[in-house]
Amino acid sequence: MATHGLWAAASLALSLAATGAQATPDLNAAQAQLAALLDKNYPTLEAIYKDLHQHPELGMQEVRTAGILAQHLRKAGFTVTEKVGGTGVVGVLRNGEGPTILVRADMDALPMEEKTGLAWASKARATYEGKDVPVMHACGHDTHVAYLVGVARALSAMRDSWSGTVVLIGQPAEEPLIGARAMLDDGLFERFPKPDFGFAAHVTNLPAGVVAIKAGASSSASDSYSITFHGRGGHGSMPAATIDPIPIAARFVTDTQVVISREKDPAAFGVLTIGAINAGSAPNIIPDSAEVKVNLRSQSPEVRKLLRDGTARVAKSAAAMGGAPEPTIRYLSGTGVMTNDEAMANAAVTVLTPVFGKGLAFAPASATPMSGSEDFSEFVDAGVPSLFFGIGGYDPAMLADLKAKGEPAPTNHSPFFAPKAEPAIRNAVTAIVLSIVGGVRPAAK
Repeated sequence: MATHGLWAAASLALSLAATGAQATPDLNAAQAQLAALLDKNYPTLEAIYKDLHQHPELGMQEVRTAGILAQHLRKAGFTVTEKVGGTGVVGVLRNGEGPTILVRADMDALPMEEKTGLAWASKARATYEGKDVPVMHACGHDTHVAYLVGVARALSAMRDSWSGTVVLIGQPAEEPLIGARAMLDDGLFERFPKPDFGFAAHVTNLPAGVVAIKAGASSSASDSYSITFHGRGGHGSMPAATIDPIPIAARFVTDTQVVISREKDPAAFGVLTIGAINAGSAPNIIPDSAEVKVNLRSQSPEVRKLLRDGTARVAKSAAAMGGAPEPTIRYLSGTGVMTNDEAMANAAVTVLTPVFGKGLAFAPASATPMSGSEDFSEFVDAGVPSLFFGIGGYDPAMLADLKAKGEPAPTNHSPFFAPKAEPAIRNAVTAIVLSIVGGVRPAAK
C-alpha cells in the first residue's frame, strides 16, 4: 500500500462490533471446513510467503512473483491469464449461477533496505529510476499473495458452500499507485467477467487477531507530480548571466505550503509533501533545471482540486518571479479515496463477529479515514462496490512491550516492518472466504 501505517489512525476510532447476530448452521459448518483446510494448507502458504519475502520485486517487475501465483492458481483449478496490465495475474473460477466476485492481492515490494533481522530477510536488489537499490517487502504484500493462494484453495475445495464466479487478481505496482489502472486499461473488465462486488485485505501493525472494517471512506486520495523548473545554466561566479532554477525551486517549496495553511479549510484533511529535490552537480555550476517531486493527499473532491490547482499556480508564479520559463508539470500517479460499501461493511460485521469475537473491530462511516492511499479504489471507481479489510499482524505482547517502553510499533514501509505471517494470512483468508460464503454483498438496487 502506498503509505502507510495502514489503519493506524483509524484504529483509534475503532469500536468493537456487537450485533448479537448468530451464524447460521451452514456458516458454522463452512467455518469448520475452512479451519481444517487452513491447517492442511498453511505450511504451503507460509513457504510462499517466505520465498516471496526473500525474493521481492518492485512494481511492474513482479515476473517471478506473478509466475508463482499463476502456478498456484492453476493448481487450485482456476483458469489463469498472465501479463494483464504488465505483470498482473487474473484467475477465474466458475461455480454455477450467482454473482461475480473479485478478490485482489497486490504483489510489489519497495526500494528500501530490510533491517528486520528475519532469517528469511531480503538481500535482493533491483533497478529503480535508473539506480541500483535494495528491495524489501516492507508493506506485507508477500503475505497478501499467500492469502490469495489460500482463498483460491479454499473456494475451490468449498464449492458446495457458494455459487457464482470468482475473479482473483494478483495486482502489480500498488506502491506507485499505477497497477490497478494499468490492469483496467488493459481491458480487465472487458476481457474477464466484470465483478458485481469485491474484497481485499491488507496486513497492518494492529494486534494479530484483529480484523478491522471501516464503513464508507477508508483512505485518502493521492496525487504525485514532478515539477521541473527551467533556467539557464552557467558559472557560479557569474550569476547575472544565468537564470538559477535552484532558488526558484526553493521558493516554491516554501510558498506552496501556504496552499495548506491559508487556502484550505483548517477542518478539512489535506497534506502536501515535498518528497524529492534534484538539481545541480557541483558547487560552482548553476544548473539549467531543478526538479521537485510533490505528493498531495486529500479526502474530498474539493480539497483535491484545491491542492492540485494551488500547487500548479504557485509553481508557475515562482518561475515567473525568477524570470524563468513556465515550469513543466508532469503528473506521475495517483488514485481516489477508497470507499467501502456500507451495506457490505455492515453485513460483514454480522457474518464475522461470531467468528472473530472481540477481534472484529468496526469503524462507522463517520469515523476519519486513514491518511494513506490505496489504488484498490480504482476498481471501486470502475463500478465494483467492495470491502477492504485491515488485518492485524503484530504480537499483542510485543505491542504492549513497545508501548511500555514508549516506542511505536514499526509501521508499513518501515525497514523493521515484520508482521507475524500466520495470523495475518489465516485471518485474511477467513474474513474473505466466510464473507463470500456468508453472503456479504451490496444492497440490492
